[in-house]
Amino acid sequence: MRPASGILLVDKPGGITSHDVVARSRRAFGTRKIGHAGTLDPMATGLLVLGIEGATRLLTYLVGLDKTYAATIRLGAATTTDDAEGEVVSTADPEALTAVTDERIAAGVAALTGRISQVPSTFSAIKVDGKRAYDLARSGQDVELKAREVTIDRFEVHNTRRQDGAIDLDVTVDCSSGTYIRALARDLGAGLGVGGHLTMLRRTRIGPFALADAHDLEALADQPALLEPAEVAARVLGRLDVTADEARDLRHGKRLEGAAARIEGQNAAAIDPDGVLVGIVERRGAALKSAMNMPEVQA
Repeated sequence: MRPASGILLVDKPGGITSHDVVARSRRAFGTRKIGHAGTLDPMATGLLVLGIEGATRLLTYLVGLDKTYAATIRLGAATTTDDAEGEVVSTADPEALTAVTDERIAAGVAALTGRISQVPSTFSAIKVDGKRAYDLARSGQDVELKAREVTIDRFEVHNTRRQDGAIDLDVTVDCSSGTYIRALARDLGAGLGVGGHLTMLRRTRIGPFALADAHDLEALADQPALLEPAEVAARVLGRLDVTADEARDLRHGKRLEGAAARIEGQNAAAIDPDGVLVGIVERRGAALKSAMNMPEVQA
């Protein structure tokens, strides 16, 4: 029997890679056709969105969604990886830390809010000449990554804990896809002149999907219920109800002439009378055309 197709929300624990979660899911669901819509570092915990079987085709439309993170930033030390797993490369003098007032922290946070230019962490999965940056960095090579524009919609400090040699900040960050929270910690510490790195990171939201709805890793063995592709696509892109004839035309690569006015954005989820996701349509002038078709459900 063919495994079900759908989207699975998983709460990744710390200490394992996102690929480890995919591998365990493949064993649990009996299929290799599983992918994810955005990785988490081994140290990080929280929401991973997995696509199973035909629903892997939806991951392209999920990977770019904005995200929310809960994090702890430690001011007073910089590390090679910008998180607690790296080696400490500098520490702040006690006098410098004492000079970091709440007001200066607030100003530093404000400077990193909105549309900003961010250089990703050297120890990241970004490819440089076909190789992962973290592999190059671990081999001792100098890695220079280009700055990229990201959007920080919210960078809020909830709690400040001052201790010997460090200031810990518990924060929430709402950000665009591609943002490195480790880089935020690094840049906040650098701007304050004391260094900074991440000691905790937990992803709590991806687009409309919340960590509260995710399954623990242990629950995968029971093959938890999947989110239907039609539900997921409609929540992300908006819904276009199509007739059986229109569904057939879309599956055959035909355009729906004059149908562009029926959707609000550039794309929408085309859903047939049985509630099945036909695929994702896109505007082509006044017409709609399939940008992606789902595998047809066999009766």
